Amino acid sequence: MKAFDVLVAGEINPDLILSGDVVPAFGQVEKLVEAATLTIGSSSAIFACGAARLGLRVAFIGLCGDDVFGRFMLDEMSRRNVDVSNVISVPGGVTGLSVILNRGTDRAILTVPGLISALTAQDISDDLLRQAPHLHVASYFLQTALQPGLPTLFQRAHSLGLSTSLDTNYDPSEQWAGFDQLLAVTDVFLPNEAEACSLTRSASTEPAAQQLSGRVKTLALKLGAQGALGLADGQLVRVASLPVSVVDTVGAGDSFDAGFIYAYLQGWPLEKSLRLAAVCGALSTQQPGGTAAQPTLQEALRELS
Repeated sequence: MKAFDVLVAGEINPDLILSGDVVPAFGQVEKLVEAATLTIGSSSAIFACGAARLGLRVAFIGLCGDDVFGRFMLDEMSRRNVDVSNVISVPGGVTGLSVILNRGTDRAILTVPGLISALTAQDISDDLLRQAPHLHVASYFLQTALQPGLPTLFQRAHSLGLSTSLDTNYDPSEQWAGFDQLLAVTDVFLPNEAEACSLTRSASTEPAAQQLSGRVKTLALKLGAQGALGLADGQLVRVASLPVSVVDTVGAGDSFDAGFIYAYLQGWPLEKSLRLAAVCGALSTQQPGGTAAQPTLQEALRELS
């Protein structure tokens, strides 16, 4: 019996979410927003909280500073049953921060990187890998120190019996390069539609999915309000989204990922796995922030019946 179900190697930063129908302007122009919320940020941490909310035993490794934002993140993740005992706290280090201007289903993001990019593959020991059957990585393009060693880390995980999953998130440089070796050792790939099309240089979803299906074992492609598309073992499946009243889409894709990985680890069929993922992503949008509305397994399963 392993100590955990999932090990997450990722970035640590809170989100300061400003909500309101405004556009910032320079020239010392002050505009009023409707609300401000400091909440758990980072795709990796939101995924970890979502997986723990579904009942998985989740361990997290990353770097943060011994500062107010770092302590906030560790306290909040622990409160949501994510094990943070392997997080590396850097004295004098600066924890990253994202300031998000949220306008309904759209948002603008400003991020102070801090230690977001500092985790390396060498920080993740074989002893830690042996404690879980699955390794998840998100925010590939922000984790620049992890990038060079990630294919070897995934190979090392495979040699120790772990499966692997990857959500790249968006590439700020829009180069989308260097994935051939990494995708070859990725068991579950979890892009959204824009990321999949950019990565494959495809104009539409299904050609992008077909290209990616030949490079990873399982593809779960997020289509937002249109649901999701999955490909595994030559099987293509589409599922619809769950209609909800959207308050905030921050972290919806990470909650989708948590639902899919939960189902993947249970050995569920592809269609049922996608349906759970789509439900988890949709339900998470009903409150501000990425974690406040993440469903329990029981809450998600009610929507599958």
